[in-house]
Amino acid sequence: MSGSIESSPNDEARVLVVILSAVVAVVGSIIGSGALVGTPISQVADGALAADATAVAPGGPAFSIWTLIYLGFLALAIWQALPAHRTDPRQRRAGWWLAAAMILNAAWIVCVQFELLWLSVLTILALLAVLVVVFDILTNMKPSSRVEAIVVDATAFVYLGWVCVAVVANIAAALAAAEIDPFALGADTWAVLVLTVVAVVAVVLAVAGHGRFTVTAAIVWGLVWIAVARTTGDGSTSQPAAIAALTAAALAIVATAIARLPRARSGEPTVTNP
Repeated sequence: MSGSIESSPNDEARVLVVILSAVVAVVGSIIGSGALVGTPISQVADGALAADATAVAPGGPAFSIWTLIYLGFLALAIWQALPAHRTDPRQRRAGWWLAAAMILNAAWIVCVQFELLWLSVLTILALLAVLVVVFDILTNMKPSSRVEAIVVDATAFVYLGWVCVAVVANIAAALAAAEIDPFALGADTWAVLVLTVVAVVAVVLAVAGHGRFTVTAAIVWGLVWIAVARTTGDGSTSQPAAIAALTAAALAIVATAIARLPRARSGEPTVTNP
């Protein structure tokens, strides 16, 4: 058990850094919302990140997923600080990466507040890379309990799934703001192409993670709201983008269901496979 492993100064440092990173991320979210200070994300850079800015921008309600993610950050920070979990092998491997992921989220908000869209693209790509590392660690080491599976794994996986969609929206926003259309393919064509990439990524994550449904749920959430924004007043209309988004969502769901079949047939409990 993790409680029988001797604690080290590195454990104490990691626990503190994760807590501080969660606080920084939450403070960053307040700035990004414009609730007390700062400018709402949808209004910065002349609305480059608004729901109607590009053909792959999710509709406004999609961003409510951040409430779940930020609550997860705080719960995760508290959970890993408890004496019984400070020396947990999974936390020792994933803790620093989780802290980096939370700090990068705050860094992204700062970039956007200063309208540094291309720097925000580099930041979110770094965030995606860090979350992939976290995903690899957590999927290769089983959680010890249902609580850990929900607080740690589900938080990280929902975060990863949403960022997979957010990366596409962020890059599209930067290109649109700079009035760049690579190869002059047009917004609809690029939307279909990049959403195809999202579908491929979703399938790869489903296979690699043996059907982690929380990753897929977050990806599907983002994709569905892209489709909604392309077919309603909450965004620029684009039938090709809407169809591509819904097709990608369907593929993600099917891939996840298939990836979970071997475990279901073997009777292996799925409670620790969020």
